[in-house]
Amino acid sequence: MAGRQTRGPLDPSPGDREAALAARWRRLRAGVPSALYLLGWALALLVALVALGWLLSRVVHDDGLGRADAGVSRWLARRRSGGLDDVTALASELGGTLTITILAVLTVAVAALAWRRWREPMLVAVAVAGEVGIFLTVTLLVDRERPPVGHLDEAPPTSSFPSGHTAAAIALYGGIAVLASERARSALVRGLFLTLAVVIPVVVASSRMYRGMHYPSDVLGGVLLGTVWLLAVVRGIRLGVLHRTLRHEAGTGVVRRRRRPVVRHG
Repeated sequence: MAGRQTRGPLDPSPGDREAALAARWRRLRAGVPSALYLLGWALALLVALVALGWLLSRVVHDDGLGRADAGVSRWLARRRSGGLDDVTALASELGGTLTITILAVLTVAVAALAWRRWREPMLVAVAVAGEVGIFLTVTLLVDRERPPVGHLDEAPPTSSFPSGHTAAAIALYGGIAVLASERARSALVRGLFLTLAVVIPVVVASSRMYRGMHYPSDVLGGVLLGTVWLLAVVRGIRLGVLHRTLRHEAGTGVVRRRRRPVVRHG
């Protein structure tokens, strides 16, 4: 129907699960409920990924699963060619630190200037920064060695698990797709950004495995990190919007009671 407005992924509803948290934490300062919510998810992800990383690197490394993991890396290494080396070098950079940082800063700046509200730029900023923080902590605690094949890139100081390129690509390009779903009027534009949010991480992950920098299980760990964290940030933003609305309504109610006219008798 013409003129009908659809609810975007960052637009909260009183029926959301976050509404109960917003009501429970109504007396907290603005921003605190979202911070607590995201901190909880970050700790849960950290524990889950560290446990998974330790399992892969120290328990099943020499078992069937570990041998299959390494077997895929060796299979890809045997099929290298000059053309694929060049293509994967470029594709890998789509999830590289410099590319992700530049695009994230630009997206945050454009979103802040274009829409003049906090939720869109905060989504991208927290999604990317939070992913980096969790990733670095996990790699420090797990310290998994790279696959036993030739590495086409210089190995960074972080460990093999999880794939930071894959997680960062999901956090950034997925975050941009959320913004498109929230603000773009064209279904074609929304579909395009959603497609890119799926295709680019797949290309990045495949390139990192081809170049000998990650096992398949590292990539799956990156997918878990990027996807769960992005979903948590979307919910955290909605919680923040609901919380601010409740506090505003409470404040407005106080003002109205104070301004109630006095009725004089006699």
